[in-house]
This record gives sequence, C-alpha cells and structure tokens, in this order.
Amino acid sequence: MQHIQRNLDVLTVLSKKSMFLFGPRQTGKSSFIKNQIAEQVSLYWTLLDGRLRIKVLADPGFLRQEVEMRNLHDCIIVIDEIQKCPELLDEIHFLIEDRNIRFLMTGSSARKLKDTDVNLLGGRATQRKFHPFNFAEIGMDEKYNLPFIFEHGLLPSLFLSDNLDEDVAAYIDTYLTEEIAAEGASRNIPAFARFLNTAAQTNAQILNYTNIANDSQLPVQTVRQWYQVLEDTLLGYQVAPFTKTTKRKAIATAKFYFFDIAIARSLRNIPAPHEGTAEYGEYFEQLVCMELKTWIDYTRPHSKLTYWRSTSNMEVDFCVDEELAIEVKSTMNITEKHLKGLRALREEGIFQRYIVVCQEEHPRLFDGIEILPWKYFFEQLWK
Repeated sequence: MQHIQRNLDVLTVLSKKSMFLFGPRQTGKSSFIKNQIAEQVSLYWTLLDGRLRIKVLADPGFLRQEVEMRNLHDCIIVIDEIQKCPELLDEIHFLIEDRNIRFLMTGSSARKLKDTDVNLLGGRATQRKFHPFNFAEIGMDEKYNLPFIFEHGLLPSLFLSDNLDEDVAAYIDTYLTEEIAAEGASRNIPAFARFLNTAAQTNAQILNYTNIANDSQLPVQTVRQWYQVLEDTLLGYQVAPFTKTTKRKAIATAKFYFFDIAIARSLRNIPAPHEGTAEYGEYFEQLVCMELKTWIDYTRPHSKLTYWRSTSNMEVDFCVDEELAIEVKSTMNITEKHLKGLRALREEGIFQRYIVVCQEEHPRLFDGIEILPWKYFFEQLWK
C-alpha cells in the first residue's frame, strides 16, 4: 500500500517527554512510525508479535534487560500496541527516570489501560490522538471529493482500497465485533451488533440513551456502557454542548460521531448518499467534524470542540473554544434561512468569527458572517 505523508508532529514532543499515541485500527500508526520517524527510533517493539508479547507478559523486566544490553540512553523507544501489556508501564516509568529515554507508546484502545488502573506515567507522558486522513494530507488527490469520501471514508485502508465492500466487511467483522469481545466489553455479539446498527443510525445526533435502548432492545445502562466502549476503543467520540450562553438557555446533552464516514454508513448498510438526501447532509457535517477534530488534536490539543443548541432549537453545529462558531450546510446556495442559528448565537457576543461551511464555489462575507466553500475552509484551517 502506498504511503501518504501524515502531518502529525510527534518528534517535537518526543524531544522533551514521552507520548501515548492512540488511534483506531488501520489509521496508519505503524506505517507513520516506520516511514516518517524510524530514523530517530533506537528500539521498536510491537506487541502484536505473539512471541515477544508472551515473553513480556511473563516478565516485563525483559524490556529493561534489552535496554541495558544495548546501553541505550537519552533516545526514543517505540512500544506498539501498549494496551496488550499494561504491566510494561512500570518498567517504562523506571527507564524514563533512570536513562532519560522518551517512549512513544501506541494503542488502538485505552480501555485496558483505564480498567487495570495501571501507571499512566503522570506528567511524564502526554497524549495525542491519531486520525484517518485529513485535507492537509490528501486534499490535492483527485479522489478527495464528496461522492468518493462518502463511499470510501478517510480511513487509509478503505480510502486506498481496490475492494471496498470486502475490506469494510472485514474491518467491521474483525474490529467492531471480535476485538470488542476479546476486550471483554461484550460477550453477546449479536446484541452488540444490533446496538452498533442503532448507534450508526443516530450518528451526528444528540444522544438519547432511552430511545437508543428501546430501538436496540437493550437496558439503558448497557447502552451507556457500550457507548463508553466505542469511545475507549476510539471508534467514536462525543461532542459536548456549549453552555455559556445567557440570553438563550442551552441544552446540556452531547452529540456522538463515529470516527469515519464509511464505517458509520456501512454499519447502517446503506449506499453512499446522493445530494439532497438527509444522509448527504449528515455525512457532510460528519466530514467537517472529522476535520475539526483532527486539526484540534494535531495542532492545538488544549482546545475544545463543542456545539450549541438552545432549548428553543436554535443550533450551531460546531464551536472551537470561544473563537469559531461554525454552521455546516451541504447546499450550494446559502440564504437568510441558513443563518438563523449563527445570528442567534452572535447576540451573545462570545465568539470571534461566525462561519458557514458549504458547497458554494467562492468565499464571501454576508452580514459579518463568512460563507466558505468546504475545501477552502479546510485549507485555511491547516494554514
């Protein structure tokens, strides 16, 4: 598979401290390490190697022995799939302190690390998220257009796939069912699959656990737990509500988005949507959400992505800190009716910029609101 240069800078952080790099399966973490930072890495372990994993599970001190044999100091070591042996973190802690080694620890799930209450290294390691492709990485590719993205998504293995149906089915079967069961998250795979289908149908919507429980024929508490599983395994994330408005009271319930469009669509077993359908608007909104989430996690990890909705149903799709208020419309012609939410939020005097991301061809300013074509908006973000 061809390698596409990724735009997450980990070496600047690793020059000072260790890092956990979490990302869903097949986002390209291992490829990123091998193709972009391998020359700076003194030791690379992958715990997908069964023989190595058995040794380390039996004796986590095996890591210290190899470091001492190689006489490694003041360098970078990569431990791939760290969640498969959380006990290693005590040894890593020692080596950080004793030898000034910076560790890059990757994982496709934070669940076992959280559940086992292991040593997460305190302030000695920062955390970053690894995402599917973004505009800065592939925006110039001829395939980077809405019909193709809505069909293939942006997960590297699917975006570059020559056999999409088979690869999507394999991803869902392997990672969204078998591995969930392997993590002990659910032993009832048919019920979990039913939950996934219902959750995918409410993608990009405000969470209503009671309705989802009823639709998937599950207890509400189970639905809450399984949404947490999706977050822990990095297959989705919540976008919290922005609640600092005073003139219009805001609701306080989060939205949920799957991490990739093709996965969300395939879980619903529907084809790529056509323009003008509700699903087309939903996935256009999800695409903007994915780009914003990636941009924040890669370039300004202390920022927060939220959305705003008043109790009277005025809504703005996304907010970044108190800087950007962003409405997403898949139309090619923005009119007055598309600006109601932004104008209502603007009355609060909180945000610096008010933006509509849409499919118009040229950027323009209307009544102080920026009307921006979606690719232009993405390009400006990464600049």
